[in-house]
Amino acid sequence: MQVQKQIVKLTGVLSLIVSVSVFAAKGPSPETVDGAKTINVQEAKALWKNGATFIDTRKNSDWEAGRVPGALHINIKKAEFNKDNILNYTGLNDAVISYCNAEKCHRAASGAKKLVEFGFTQVYYYRLGYPSWKNAGYPYE
Repeated sequence: MQVQKQIVKLTGVLSLIVSVSVFAAKGPSPETVDGAKTINVQEAKALWKNGATFIDTRKNSDWEAGRVPGALHINIKKAEFNKDNILNYTGLNDAVISYCNAEKCHRAASGAKKLVEFGFTQVYYYRLGYPSWKNAGYPYE
């Protein structure tokens, strides 16, 4: 009986930890990603003008609502977000920017992290994402 009570207590503690972890993940995205440079809207525009590859990590409905012109749509939560697929569009040493829907969206950070892990050397994390691009009055599709 004593062991059962301890198991019930442990289960409750573990449930609380999981709940807190899930809640914490819904907060703001990280400000930085190891191995990537966090950029603002002006830096994003300069990279875009210089031909950098923008990867839109958002879901289909967000992509269809508007995007940075010429961006690739590779949903971070799908299998197609992989090194071989991305290398069809850009090289390991070319500038590549991961973006999504601003500070509350974690997809851009996840994308930047994966790009670094894949071995890309010029990874940019555009944390402010598409909303800041559009609000700045920059062109969009």
